[in-house]
Formats: sequence, structure tokens, C-alpha cells
Amino acid sequence: MATATKPLADLAVNRVVADRLHEYADLLEQQEAGPFRVRAYRRAADTVAGLATPVASVMAKGGRAGLEALPTIGRGIAAAIAEMVVTGGWSQLDRLRGDTDPASLFTTLPGIGAKLAARICEGLHIDDLATLEMAAYDGRLAGLPGFGERRLRMVRDGLAQRLGRQVRLGRGGRSVPEVRQPRPDVATLLDVDREYRARAEDGTLPKIAPRRFNPEKVAWLPILHTTRDGWHFTALYSNTQRAHALGRNRDWVVIFYHTDDLPEDQCTVVTERRGTHAAQRVVRGREAEVTGDSGGLA
Repeated sequence: MATATKPLADLAVNRVVADRLHEYADLLEQQEAGPFRVRAYRRAADTVAGLATPVASVMAKGGRAGLEALPTIGRGIAAAIAEMVVTGGWSQLDRLRGDTDPASLFTTLPGIGAKLAARICEGLHIDDLATLEMAAYDGRLAGLPGFGERRLRMVRDGLAQRLGRQVRLGRGGRSVPEVRQPRPDVATLLDVDREYRARAEDGTLPKIAPRRFNPEKVAWLPILHTTRDGWHFTALYSNTQRAHALGRNRDWVVIFYHTDDLPEDQCTVVTERRGTHAAQRVVRGREAEVTGDSGGLA
């Protein structure tokens, strides 16, 4: 089942957070991630378990900087702990378990309840926070019933906090997200995509049983954990409603990435179907940076 969403506050939170960090490390190990990454989460779990003060209190006093000041807790793990404290859940752990549910994920943001989350998924075919952020600024979210200016502002602020963004004022005094944090170059992302698709095709990757669109609970979804130049990557085929509806669930590859000092972000690599880059693999939103590689259509 997906992680509970009750906010965590007292000293018991330390054991809950530590247990989840240990479970995450165990899943990384089972899914053949690098040993350094596994050890990093186990060390962080031990740090949290040994604290005499609730991590919620540490965060309340010092924010994420207070968490990052703890031994063995870098910015990425601090962001994960903050998510657990604020929402009671941890989307990265849910992903490795195969429990990802976008509607439940969206309800962890201020201003979004169960009905609005379902409306976002069904009406806009949005399944992840990065795409939700785009919809929050391009007018799609504002066009849904129930989204007034105040609620939209709450969602934007919540997304900025979760995704590690800075927000600035644009033309007309409207807030817009700043340029993203440093991110892997397109050549690196396409290389991860190539490795994932090749190994998925060869059957050499571990597989998880996603909860969505999988009534038989079959472990069919290949998952790759890999590292390049200090970046940690997790790649999976897109298991979203839209990918299945369009028959692209064996073509679209979602890549999550972070470093020890940067919180997690994500992108989607697809086979372009029209225009200058037709039949090439491209990173959505970064098509102008395409470096080649005809990907083959699913």
C-alpha cells in the first residue's frame, strides 16, 4: 500500500523516518543500485534514529538547512525527510515499491483535496509534479473548476517548495518559476535512456509490480538505478493513464535524477513522431538540445 499521509510531528517520527530510509536503501540494493547510494541512505537512517530531538522540531527551527546540518544528511535526503514530515508520505519510496498514485501524491500539496486531484488526473491527464507545475503556470490548472487565484497560488508555492524552485515576479507582477536548478545535459539523459531500453529489452533489469493498471500484481515494470558524473538516476517506463491510452507505455521513459546536494527532479524521454526530430529520442521540453539517436518506435 502507498505510504500513509498523516503528518508526522513527535519523537516517534524519527523511527518512522529511519525505517523508511532503511527500506529505501534495501529496495535500492535489491534493485541493483550502486553500493555508495545504498550506504548513503543507511547512514542517514542511522543518524535520524539516533537523534534525541524530533526531526520535525529540527525542521521547524532551522528549515531544510537545519536538516542538512545533521551528519550524513545532504540536501537530497533532507528534502525527502521534509516531505515525510510535512505530508507523512515519501513519493520516492512509493515509486520503488510500485505504489505510485498521482491522485494521492497531488493531495499532499496545499489546496488540493481528493476531488480536485482526481479532476487533475482525469481532466488534464497529469501524473507527476513536474507536469503539474507546468499546468499551474500555463493556464491549464486555472481552467479547471475549483481553481481560483488563491488556490492556484497555494499550489504554486507548494510545488516550488517540493521541487526546490525559486519563484520570481514576471511581467504584470505574475509569479513564475525561476530557471531550474542544475540538471544533467541531454546527452547524459539520452545515454541513461539507451541503457534502460536496451537492458529492459534484454530482460537484465529487476522488475517491480506497479499498483496502477496491474490488477494481477505482476512484476513487469523494469527499473534501472545508475550513476553518471555525480548524478543518481532512476529510470522506468511511463506507467501513466495517458501512456497506456496512447500505447506509449513501452516508449516513454521517465528518468528521475538528483545529486547528493540537489533535490530530485525528473524528465521524460520519448520518440518524437513529427517534425525535424521525427523518429529520434528527445527529452520533453528540451527538444532543441537533441543530440541524435534514432530511438525506434514502440
